Amino acid sequence: MTVMTLREVCDAYGVSRRAVQGYEKAGLISASQKNQRGYLLYDVAEQEQIKKIKFYQQIGFTLKEIKSLLNAPEDEVKHMLEKQVRKLEKENQQKEELIGEIYKLL
Repeated sequence: MTVMTLREVCDAYGVSRRAVQGYEKAGLISASQKNQRGYLLYDVAEQEQIKKIKFYQQIGFTLKEIKSLLNAPEDEVKHMLEKQVRKLEKENQQKEELIGEIYKLL
């Protein structure tokens, strides 16, 4: 993996340009440099950060929470992830109950 342009990052990690710009605005990432054409470039560390941010968003964290996660000590990250797992399990159980109710109606 090498330095990538914004477009390459978006394609490689399945994020939108707007999402990456939002990450930058929130102070979660920043382009490491610009190329001769003025395109923003992201190094390996920033690419890894984007992957982490996307994952955290997928499991339900807000950008504000993600900022805390990225700056937190490892034990605090573990605690926050455990808490999120419990929240997702509860949501999943509620959805399964709703599905069961739907089947009763069918």
